[in-house]
Amino acid sequence: MQSSKRNVLLIVGGVLLAALVLLVIVLYPLAQQRWTAPLGPGLDLPTRTPTSEVINLTQELDTPVPLASRSEVDDGTTQPADSDIDRLPTDSPVPTATPEPLCGGPPAMTVLALGVDGGENYLYGLSDVIRIVRVDFVTPKVTVLDMPRDLWVEIPEIEEQHGITHGKLNQAYFYGTPGMGYYEGPGQGAGLLARTLALNFNLPVDHYGAVNMQTFVKLVDAVGGIDIYLPTDMDGTPVDDKTEDMGYFYAGQQHFNGDQALRFSRIRKRYNVFTRTSNQNMVLCALKEKITSPAVLPRIPQIIAAFQDSILTDLSPEQLSQLACLAPKLNSDNLVFTGISEDLLTPGRVYSPQQKAETFVWEADYDVIRNILNQFLAGELVSESDGATCP
Repeated sequence: MQSSKRNVLLIVGGVLLAALVLLVIVLYPLAQQRWTAPLGPGLDLPTRTPTSEVINLTQELDTPVPLASRSEVDDGTTQPADSDIDRLPTDSPVPTATPEPLCGGPPAMTVLALGVDGGENYLYGLSDVIRIVRVDFVTPKVTVLDMPRDLWVEIPEIEEQHGITHGKLNQAYFYGTPGMGYYEGPGQGAGLLARTLALNFNLPVDHYGAVNMQTFVKLVDAVGGIDIYLPTDMDGTPVDDKTEDMGYFYAGQQHFNGDQALRFSRIRKRYNVFTRTSNQNMVLCALKEKITSPAVLPRIPQIIAAFQDSILTDLSPEQLSQLACLAPKLNSDNLVFTGISEDLLTPGRVYSPQQKAETFVWEADYDVIRNILNQFLAGELVSESDGATCP
């Protein structure tokens, strides 16, 4: 009798084990695929591939050091013989091992980060905030560059059917939204904006993320609000009957909920776009500080999961987790904000065929902007004055 029960238990256990193995075999690839799959439409653009200084140095040498000329040292390793060292260029740097990227990420990632004024479904909207974010997983360091939305640019891929050749930079996103139906290429609004940046400024991006105003409010509220010190009062009250009331914010320590953070980030009428950018930088610094606080940091995976359907991005859950992992490793000096300096931009007006009227634009030397962006992509700021860090 005991033997019979034992056989039954062995059979049941074997069946359960076989079922578990089958579930792992079938479900793990599916889970892995979802973990690495983009959450939204991809850009389908070529990206820059980082190259190692060690590889570059090896390619510069005329010939590799032959194994036969290496000399043994006491610890059993090999070193180049003196004659080989003499043949190396005296001004060449000594090859060193490249540090591994943190959090399982790539050496560097460039993300087109957008703040959109449209509805929750992202069918329409202008990209009123355009930031290029360079994430260095090796240093680690994050550099955020603001692109002026009112630059007059050539917009590709929609002329033949819709007769549109030029517009403001933020209109490239608008024309690419699915609700407009003008653009049939990859990536929807972010895709057309990314192609516009590449065409006008030789600026490649790897990924994108777009957040609308409603989602931004909910994100700030989800982390319990943010704390900001204001050095001066900030007046966002209306200047006329057509201006939306953004409120009045007094100097000193402030705690903002999501709605207050959004309104503070949009203040411009009594100041200029550079003041608004500075305000947005303060909000981003405060948000980073709150996210990496001991009270919120353990909840980041749940927050990402809760909001991943409310943010339009081609990043995968795996890549979002890499970015979340990197955030607490950044000190205040390694979160840097930069942009196109105000003295490089001149106010101007051009005729817009779509609006059938003149519209405000920023005029600039685009060769100078391209040079700035090249240095930014290489991980270099143009000058100390062009970058500001979190306090």
